[in-house]
Formats: sequence, structure tokens, C-alpha cells
Amino acid sequence: MKYRSRILLVCLGWLLFSAAWANSVWVFDINGAIGPATADFIVRGLEDAQQQGEVKLVVLRMDTPGGLDASMRDIIKAIIASSVPVATYVAPSGARAASAGTYILYASHVAAMSPGTNLGAATPVQIGGIGGDNAADEKDSKTAEADAHGDSMQKKMVNDAQAYLRSLAQLRGRNVAWAELAVREAASLSASEALDKQVIDLVANDLDDLLQKVQGRELEVQGAKITLDTRNAHLELQEQDWHSQLLSIITDPNIAYLLLLLGIYGLFFELYNPGVVLPGVLGGIALLLALFAFQVLPVNYAGLGLILLGIIFMAAEAWMPGFGVLGIGGIVAFIIGSVILMDTDNPAFQVSYSLIGIFALASAALFIWVISTLVGLREKPAITGKEQMLGETGECLAADKGVLSVFVHSETWSAHSDVPIHPGRRVKVVAMDGLKLRVEPLQPD
Repeated sequence: MKYRSRILLVCLGWLLFSAAWANSVWVFDINGAIGPATADFIVRGLEDAQQQGEVKLVVLRMDTPGGLDASMRDIIKAIIASSVPVATYVAPSGARAASAGTYILYASHVAAMSPGTNLGAATPVQIGGIGGDNAADEKDSKTAEADAHGDSMQKKMVNDAQAYLRSLAQLRGRNVAWAELAVREAASLSASEALDKQVIDLVANDLDDLLQKVQGRELEVQGAKITLDTRNAHLELQEQDWHSQLLSIITDPNIAYLLLLLGIYGLFFELYNPGVVLPGVLGGIALLLALFAFQVLPVNYAGLGLILLGIIFMAAEAWMPGFGVLGIGGIVAFIIGSVILMDTDNPAFQVSYSLIGIFALASAALFIWVISTLVGLREKPAITGKEQMLGETGECLAADKGVLSVFVHSETWSAHSDVPIHPGRRVKVVAMDGLKLRVEPLQPD
């Protein structure tokens, strides 16, 4: 009986422990710009939450200035397809859900904010901006036509974004009118204003307060009505695994740009010095990582082509030195390609101008050094081969029927001359026929 009671107590404790852990809430932090790494982290996290079975709610704790449209849409698709309800929580105080963050907030089953936070400014901005209403009147016809085309493209982007956010608002029963303002007029709201306008569902001070306020809330998940039960829920903060961390590092535009250049320069160095191996190996790895990053980043392939063309021109200048046209053209192409490499207006996904300047100066310095070295080599006299003998001086040792024996360059050579030369005369080499020298006297008789 004594042992049976202990076993029952252990089993009861285990059941209580399992029940407490079975009611778990997963928390994912979204900090900074939303890009491919963020999308990968959230999408795979939602898939894992659905497979676990015991996860009752997923919380996306967000503080973002926005991000890439493709990454945002990947996250929203995963939220809508999730069988586990998702609550997006803008926190802590001072955080924001701007641009892409507003769309994700609208798409979530529960939209919550912490006091002192804001959301909005969901207008897509085209590179180069939008011209004013009267701007075209002050320009020539070609410029006006270009502005009109830019305005047309901008309107298409705005209309598409407005329709998308409006559809999300209708899906979750949130304020449709303000969604359109957020896109068309870049409107923003504080947490209390968002709650008053029914843009969000609640304001919570922290995660514990959030769980208390969503307790018993009825939600529609994949067409079915469910009631949230977050009593005694266990909060689990989900960390990025190695895959997401690696993707986060290499999809930083500056890191991807560095990997690209290191890869290209490494392969060029290996081709210029075959057998060194290490530059080629490291360059190949860096180049493959860069190409993998560019696969998920908004890359302008014209910019990538200009970078490659610039490097090829600078390398060609080293092998085919002229007046520096190839080198200067290569530097210009390199800089232009680097500036337009990322096809987005989001500052978080632009290559740093400082980094571009550093590599441009380094490439220019290398180009100048190569040219100056080659010019200097041209001016130096030959030190090997038959060219080395031309202009050398020596002494005639013997003359026998027009065949001379001369001492030049510490060696005795057979030679001939167009004019008679007597032994003891100083001579200069003017040509070389095989192993026979043609000489002339240094001073005429």
C-alpha cells in the first residue's frame, strides 16, 4: 500500500505537470526590418507549432519599421493558413508596427499593442518618389512623360497595397476605412487610438496581461470557431536556430555584398596565381553564399552585371595596359552597379554607401598600383634573354678573317662586324644572330 500510494502520487504529479506544459504559448520576437530571414523564422515556427499539438497560441512580439513585401506576404500566408491562432503584439512601449508590420497586425487572429506604441504608415514608396501635381508643367515633354509613367506605377502599387490591406481588414473584421487611410495617406495611430477605431482588439501592458485579456475570446481559425484557453499557459520564447541565424547574417545586404566581392576577387587571384588554392576555395565558398543570399533578396541584376563588368574591365587593364580607359570605365561601372544593386527603397536593405566607397577606393588604388607598376617595368632595361645583350659593351680579343672573338658580359662570344675591328678595341653589341653577336666599335678609327 505504501509503495502504491507513492506511485499514484508520482503519476498524479506527472499528469499535472504535463497538463501545465500542454497548455503552452509560443512567443516569437520580430525586431528590426522584416526580410527573408524573418519570414523563414516565422513560417517554420508556425509549422512547428501546428505539429506540436499542445501549442494553444502563437504570439508575434513585434517592433519593426517595415520590410520587404515578399517576406511580409510569406508571413501573412503562414498566419492565415495556421491552425494555431496567432496574436501579433506590438511591444514593448516605444515599439512600432510600421509599413509591413501593419499588414501582419491586420492579418493576425488577435491584434494587440502595448501602451506607448504606434502602427501605420503603410504606403508603398517607389524609388525616386512621386512628382507633384504641377511638377510636369515646369519640365519639358520627355521629363513630364517620365514623371507620368512614375505616377502611374506608383498608383498601381498603392492600389494593390490598399486592396490587400482592405481584404485583411475584412477577413478579421477590423476597421476597413482606416486601413485605406494607412495606405493612401500613410496614416498612423497610437495604441489607444487604434483601440478606439477598432483597428486592434486590445491594449496589454505585458505578455501576462495579454494572456489574461485573450482568455475565453472566441476566434475564427480556418473557418472554425474556437475559444482561447490561456489559463495557466506556459510562455515559451522561441529562439532562432542555426539555419535562421545563418540566413539572417548572409541576407544582410552589406554582408552579401562583401561575400560577392570577396568571392570574385578570390577567384581572380587564384586564376592569376594557379596553385595557391586557398583564395580559390574561400572565394568559391563566399561566392556561393552570396548567390544564395541574392536569391532571396530584391536584387537588381543590372546592378550585379555592372559590378561584374567593372571588375572585369579593371582586371583587363592589368593584362592589356593602355591609357587607363578600361580601368576608369571599370571603376565607374563598379560604383553605379553597387549603388543600384538592391532593387528596393527600404534603407534597411540598401548597401551602405560607405562600404561602396571603401571598395571603390580600394579597387581604384589597386588599379593605379598595377598601372604604375607596369609602366615602371616598361621603362626598366631587360635583365634576361637576348634583349639583355643589346647595348652591352666588351672587348675584342681576337680577329681571324672577319670572325671575331669578344669578351662581353663576363663571357667569350663569337661575333662579326661590318667594319674591321682589331684586338683590344672596345665594342658594343648591336644585334644577336642565334649565338653569334653582331658588334661595332665604340669609337671609329
